[in-house]
Amino acid sequence: MFRFLFDRDTWQEVFDSLSKNKLRSILTMVGVWWGILLLIGLLGSARGLENSFNRLFGDFATNTVFIWGQNTGKSFKGFQEGRRVNLTLTDAKKIEENVQGVEFVLPRSQQPTVITRNFLSGSFQMAGDYPLLDQLQKKKLIHGRFINQSDIHDRKKIAVISEDAYKQLFEVDEDPIGKYLDVNGINFLVVGMFETGDVNMGPATDVHIPFTTFQQIYNKGDQIGWMMITGKPEYDIKQIEADTKLLLKNLNHIHPEDTRAFGSFNLGKEFAKMTGFLTGMQFLTWFVGIATLIAGVFAIGNILLITVKERTKEIGLRRALGATPFEIKRQIVVEAVFITLVAGIIGIISGGWILIALDHFFGQGEDAAIVNASVSIAVVFVALAILVFLGTLIGLIPATKATSIKPIEALREE
Repeated sequence: MFRFLFDRDTWQEVFDSLSKNKLRSILTMVGVWWGILLLIGLLGSARGLENSFNRLFGDFATNTVFIWGQNTGKSFKGFQEGRRVNLTLTDAKKIEENVQGVEFVLPRSQQPTVITRNFLSGSFQMAGDYPLLDQLQKKKLIHGRFINQSDIHDRKKIAVISEDAYKQLFEVDEDPIGKYLDVNGINFLVVGMFETGDVNMGPATDVHIPFTTFQQIYNKGDQIGWMMITGKPEYDIKQIEADTKLLLKNLNHIHPEDTRAFGSFNLGKEFAKMTGFLTGMQFLTWFVGIATLIAGVFAIGNILLITVKERTKEIGLRRALGATPFEIKRQIVVEAVFITLVAGIIGIISGGWILIALDHFFGQGEDAAIVNASVSIAVVFVALAILVFLGTLIGLIPATKATSIKPIEALREE
């Protein structure tokens, strides 16, 4: 059935037909070339943005909400409006036990602190943290380690510092591990250093110390600054946020309709918006790309109709010599598919060059906006399959027109 595809005469006829008007043939291909170029370029760019986003948040528990206490907005049960709400470890424990879908509750506290070392000093944000922070918000350690459970249990005076803090408190190329920092007259042993460029949801932190040590030296007792609440993947983080705030209002005697008592930032909701945007961008890319392809393929169909009109006498002669309508139709369809595929392959190659250029100019370094802009082999094959389908479909229009020509009338055509 497909023997004619390997027939030299078939392809000789295709090339002769296209070479009769080279400029028209090239312009015919432009629409398909542009459509596939647009499809590959936009899909690759969307993938690059997604890769950049995943690299930024890949080590972060995105199904998370941050909650902190503020001032009440309504009076309730004898308490006046404007009362300060302080979260506690007890609140955190109750949330973990009573709110459905909660996986982790991480209490955190923070304090601006002046830290000195020898003759160097600086003002830094120091936070009391649990080892769980490194699991929910992975730290890119340059040297040493993060806080561990032994540090919490023994209230050890150890510190994990940022790269910025290191630059202010240490000499160039000095090893910070094993050195001491003076915090309000108390010596803290440096056990680790992390990259300043880390994603840090919540207030920026320069120095991490064990949570229990922080509570002790600042006499915080049961009070905490804020908490990170991470939901299980199958639960809606927005519902967890609502249930948590309702529970906290009951625990702290706050009016159920008070919207000012607690501040929050729902990372899960914002993350869902971003992933939704990326998905929508990919859908739009496919829509625009395929629509452009269809427009280009229709242009090929129109040109082939003109070609069929110009070849009326030739087609009539072939019919008179015994060519069947199927053979005439097959030849026109082959020409349509050939033009479409050649334009598409050139478009795929051009799109690949564009993605390489994007990666070269925008995909280098830690702050790259587009990381590894690329499309999968499967996408390329799907694009080619669409081209073959559309080329065949549009080729049937001029092919049908060609087979409707009667041999005697065609031979009389001037």
